[in-house]
Amino acid sequence: MKKIINTSFLYAILAMIGGVFYREFTKFNHFVGKTTLSVVHTHLFMLGMFFFLVILLLAKQYKNLIEDKKFKLFYYIYNGGLLLATAMFVWRGVLQVLGSDISSALNASISGMAGIGHILLAVGIIIFFTILKKQEK
Repeated sequence: MKKIINTSFLYAILAMIGGVFYREFTKFNHFVGKTTLSVVHTHLFMLGMFFFLVILLLAKQYKNLIEDKKFKLFYYIYNGGLLLATAMFVWRGVLQVLGSDISSALNASISGMAGIGHILLAVGIIIFFTILKKQEK
């Protein structure tokens, strides 16, 4: 349980840092417009902090949820996916704010890595739901 609370808290801190970074970095660079930095804050709050708070509540309801042998697999895949996708949002957002000209190869690789992060998130969610469904048996 403590690991889930700490994970949720870490994502809350990262989300706040992401929000402050977005606001201050764009302001410092006199940037007006759309940037992927704007989604870092909400992704980390919703998919990070809130999702793990929901898991904490579910773990109170289903005592074996966290002890399931697949939970560790879910935990690492999901967190890896969320951190990878978020890192790509930050990278792309910083490049957008700075107005950097990037090659089509770099553009495609940033998009591809963000896509892999989202795929890992989806796989993690599927694993989590299989664990959750097993609790009802």
